[in-house]
Amino acid sequence: MSNTTHFLPVILGTDSNAYGMAKAFHMAYGIKSLVVGQGKLFTTTRSKILDVKIIDDFVNPELFAMRLIELAKEKKKTYEKLILIASSDGYVELIVNNKALLSEYYIVPFIDSPLMQTLNSKEGFYRTCEQYGLSYPLTRILGPENLENLDGYIDGLPFEYPLVLKPSDSMRYFEAKFEGKQKAFIIDSRHQLMSVIKSIYASSYNGAMILQEYISGDDTSMRVLNCVSGPDGKVALMVLGQPLLEDCTPSLIGNYTAIIDAYDPSIFEEYKTFLESIGYIGFSNFDMKYDSKTGKFKVFEINLRQGRSSFFVTGSGYNQAKALVDAFIIEKNGEVVFGHQPHLWLGIPPKVLKTYLSDATLKSRAETLIKAGKVSYTLYYDKDFDIIRHLKVYRYYKSYEDKYKKYFIKKN
Repeated sequence: MSNTTHFLPVILGTDSNAYGMAKAFHMAYGIKSLVVGQGKLFTTTRSKILDVKIIDDFVNPELFAMRLIELAKEKKKTYEKLILIASSDGYVELIVNNKALLSEYYIVPFIDSPLMQTLNSKEGFYRTCEQYGLSYPLTRILGPENLENLDGYIDGLPFEYPLVLKPSDSMRYFEAKFEGKQKAFIIDSRHQLMSVIKSIYASSYNGAMILQEYISGDDTSMRVLNCVSGPDGKVALMVLGQPLLEDCTPSLIGNYTAIIDAYDPSIFEEYKTFLESIGYIGFSNFDMKYDSKTGKFKVFEINLRQGRSSFFVTGSGYNQAKALVDAFIIEKNGEVVFGHQPHLWLGIPPKVLKTYLSDATLKSRAETLIKAGKVSYTLYYDKDFDIIRHLKVYRYYKSYEDKYKKYFIKKN
């Protein structure tokens, strides 16, 4: 494919995830992506590697497909192929719900709606894990129907405190507003559990909540797996990372701020089998944690897109944009690639990592990679330098020095 203007990446969203994908396309092909969203963010402004199109009513479900079709008709005058990428769960849902219409104009590397509905619900995802043998934490489901006898429900829980409380429907929960809201809660007492549940259901959220056993261990006990599966459902790329630190900002708990390379053939084989068994296509992203009591990694969730920290994959030398193009545009089949290159991805200054990472061995490995230049940031790119943009990105990363001072709590 010598003509790199043969296709146009159309990336939905204007956040750092969108920038990371545009950067990956530019690194692989030297092309500009089109980033489309409802509002501007500093992460994708003043950039030379992407164009931004703002559509005020873009996330309106009634208008979403029409807006993208209008855009496609315009861009098809210049580009032979358009490929859709989503940077958030909301855009994944909108794309999949309109896949039949959009597929007439775009390459749509996403699963169909029935599978999305199953996997987007944590209840459905855990049922699927059960069916295909993926380990997950001991789980109970709480719904609005349990509120009348909440005392009895809590008395019947099969695990002790601390426990984890999180929404089954992350999309609907994202829209809810209430005091003390967190992406997920670590609950230390019955009183706290009662209080948080009542606050959640006093908001607009009326979906199920997931209660789970707490798996002990700090952020380094986590693993994050990013995959690309082709249109035939065969896995093409798998890259595993070991988080060193998670974001400690209450609204962003669960997002990673530092990841180092990891390699685990048993995880690769287990999740490759899972993805191919369910007929998955496109990007996928799994979060899991090592349970020292069972000696197994237990999966928390799947994201039906590349992860927010997935530039780790491209930074490691496995360009995820190229993997997607190989599978869906070139339609190139080959052996699955398993990531194994030493690499460190950072979403914080090195100073923060050195201060808050307590594992001496991992800290030494990270420092070695930094000295060797085997480190990447999503938002820094030497081929996309603009002084104002650079200062904003610098301040954004530096702000984590204060965030960790304010919010960091050592886990065990």
